[in-house]
Amino acid sequence: MASSSATLTVRKAVKDLLSTTPSGPVAVAVSGGADSLALAAATAMLTDVTALIVDHGLQDGSAGTAERAAGQLKTRDIQSKIIKVDVTGRGGMEAAARRVRYQALKNAHNGLILLGHTLDDQAETVLLGLGRGSGPRSIAGMRAYDPPWGRPLLKIRRTVTLAACAELGLEPWSDPHNSDPAFARVRLRHDVIPLMEEVLQGGVAAALARTADQLREDLDALDALAAKIRQGNENMLVADLRPHPPALRRRVIRSWLIAAGVPELTDGHLRSVDALVGEWRGQGGVWLPGGFVACRAHGRLCVQPPGQ
Repeated sequence: MASSSATLTVRKAVKDLLSTTPSGPVAVAVSGGADSLALAAATAMLTDVTALIVDHGLQDGSAGTAERAAGQLKTRDIQSKIIKVDVTGRGGMEAAARRVRYQALKNAHNGLILLGHTLDDQAETVLLGLGRGSGPRSIAGMRAYDPPWGRPLLKIRRTVTLAACAELGLEPWSDPHNSDPAFARVRLRHDVIPLMEEVLQGGVAAALARTADQLREDLDALDALAAKIRQGNENMLVADLRPHPPALRRRVIRSWLIAAGVPELTDGHLRSVDALVGEWRGQGGVWLPGGFVACRAHGRLCVQPPGQ
């Protein structure tokens, strides 16, 4: 079947990303929705690809949904691997499912894994981060290439992937969770962003995505400066940290704590640890996720692992 306009748009986006990433085996995470189906089909036009279909088992008939997605991809000569997982662990169902899914995908493929996130998903991510006050990293959205993940569709609207599926004769599955108002992202998609588009006379989703790109560039520049500071102060001496602006200090502290194995750091955690430098009054240690404790002793910051 000859490619048409929407399919060519998706294929070009994939080609552009692949041209900037290391060569090697490529997989596409496929849910059965329009975004991932169009992505898998377009990628198969450019290189050998394996489709990874994660069956979360959260809905009746999920196994059949996975088989149907694999069957559709087979019509495009794409081989699929269905991965069954159990969604357990901390957080709500959406967060737990995402965590389990990403781990299953990494376990199943050693190489680049393409994800079908679009410009619309990016806009929703920016708004979620803004509303939660999660700091600039969440507002900066998703990266197009964040190994092992590749997101070639971040500048493409969801309407384009739907059109590409129609051109290719693929029938996307509509996830009931994507219309369930119990999920904040669904309310943003169906209520908040359309209202913003109406009030601001269009262009909101693209503007949010551009904002993410601009903020990510700023964050990368600050992170590079923080890396130089930490490289010159491996012992985390307070006297060497104090002269720097708090925004840079917190980035140094963040990379230091991550290297020490501290998980799930928030802006509040980083500010509390930074207070050991910029607002020192002889206070005690700062409790951190995972049972770690950050403290100040003998003029330097230190981190104590769990159980010590």
